[in-house]
Order: sequence, then structure tokens, then C-alpha cells
Amino acid sequence: MTGPEIITLGCRLNIADSEAIRQQLGSRDDLVVVNSCAVTGEAVRQTRQAIRRAHRLRPDARIVVTGCAAQTDPAMFSAMPEVSLVLGNHEKADFAKHVPLEANGSGEEKSRVSDVMAVREQAPQLLAAFADRVRAFITVQNGCDHRCTFCIIPFGRGPSRSVPAGAVVDQVKRLVDEGVQEVVLTGVDVTSYGPDLPGEQTLGQLVERILKGVPALPRLRLSSLDGVEIDDRLFELIVGDARLMPHVHLSLQAGDDMILKRMKRRHLRDQSIRFCEDVRRLRPDMVFGADLIAGFPTESDEMFANTLALVAECELT
Repeated sequence: MTGPEIITLGCRLNIADSEAIRQQLGSRDDLVVVNSCAVTGEAVRQTRQAIRRAHRLRPDARIVVTGCAAQTDPAMFSAMPEVSLVLGNHEKADFAKHVPLEANGSGEEKSRVSDVMAVREQAPQLLAAFADRVRAFITVQNGCDHRCTFCIIPFGRGPSRSVPAGAVVDQVKRLVDEGVQEVVLTGVDVTSYGPDLPGEQTLGQLVERILKGVPALPRLRLSSLDGVEIDDRLFELIVGDARLMPHVHLSLQAGDDMILKRMKRRHLRDQSIRFCEDVRRLRPDMVFGADLIAGFPTESDEMFANTLALVAECELT
């Protein structure tokens, strides 16, 4: 093995984070890094299972746990005898600094998890090119200012914060120069990109700068979008620029207005249907995917039927 073993659970943002960690750690083959997910109880269970499996397979390796589950419940992972160190999501930015070459013995601090809610800037450690050099993920936004009732992620990732557009464009240029054919913009709530930056930028402005500033980029793809937060310029680019891929993944969650209200979502079912119809009318090759939650508390059979109907009405793939 020529570098650390990194086990990644969860979202595309975690995938990008893992690649940044891999580059920071270089040839450190004494480590197993478990980049955890907290989006569901099952994700946390799988994280604990992955830690135990890694220890069985490599009993001499130091296991470092990071990610959202580590951030939201560091004590649980610190208590696991297999774990050498727990690092929070903010500590990911300087991962190597927190993992010394040699363990300090029994007195070594086992948990280093700062208050992610106090973080106000997104460190632009954007690295995310994969071995085949075809597709790269770039983290342009992190954290979330919304408080959907089903979601723990804001407490794992902190408040919404954006990477300056210039740094993103420069990174895309470097990746294209290395042969990357497709760049995926990712984040926790990527459609909230920009208000924290000077001039209150938008995701549409960022996408436009990338497309204009890197004409050699063949394909640009967006990760999960919140339909009601899509700004006018982004909508124009989605329906009008062929380099922006004809696939939009929507954060719908439900198709019943009462359930959406109880989830504290910011849209109604008709808004989702109209958005899909408007986009498809202007770009017929567009396809849509979505996140949907079944069995939300208080959901009746009729409410669930409304969500099932939304799959057909939005023509979700």
C-alpha cells in the first residue's frame, strides 16, 4: 500500500473531502481514515461497522474517524477501542497537521472536534480528481442555514459558506489541464452558494464564470439542487447551455404539502411540478432525479400516494 486507506461513507461532498485528505496525507500507509456519514441512523451503524472491519483486517493501523457522524457524536467514536483519533469536519482542512507521524502513547488526545457552528469561511482545499482523470468533484459550498426537521447535517457541517468564485475557476482550469473531462460542483446546499461572499453572488453567476472562464471544459454537472432557490441566471444556463449536463437532481423529499410543511421545506408540490415542466419545455432532453423520504412521521396513506404521484408528474428517472 502506497498511501492511507480511506473509507468513505455518504455523499459526494464526502467523496471530495476524502480526496483532499488523501492528498494531504501522501504516502502515510500507517493510517486508515473512516470518513463518516450521519444522514441516517443506518449510516452511523455502517460507520461503526466499517471501523470494526478495518481493525480486523489491519490491526496494526491507526484508525482516524472524521466526517459528520464524528462531528455530531465524537464521544461515541472516542469510546471505541479500535479508534485512535476522532477529527471534526473543520479539522479536515488541515488533516495532516492533526495526525502526527508517531502516536504519542496512552496520553494522546483522542478527540479533536471544534464547534463547526462557529466556522464562517470555507477553506478552499478543493482537490478532487480521480484515478481515471475523467470526472472531478469540486466542493464550492459547505454547511446549511436551513433547519429541515428531518436533517442533522447542519449540525455536522455548520453554517452555509461559499468558496470564492475565482478560486473555483482556477481549480477547474487546473483539472482540465490535467485531462479531466467533467467537473461536478458539489456542496451541502449548493443552491445557497454566494450570499456570504462580497457582492452577494449566486450559483448562476458562478456557473457562468466557469463556462466562460474555462472554454476547454467539455462538461459541467451540478449536484443536488433546491428548485425554489435556483436563480434566474442558473435557470437560463440549465435550459440553454449544452455544456451543462441535461440532468438535474432535485431535493424534493415529499410530494404532499402538509408533509413538506412539517418537514420545514421551502417549496410546495406544485412548484416542483411547474419547475420540471418549465425546464423540460425549453430543454426536452432534460432528465430529473430526486431525493424522497417515505414514512415521515404523521404521513398517511393518502399523503404517501401524493408523493408517489409526484414521481409520475415530475417524470423522475
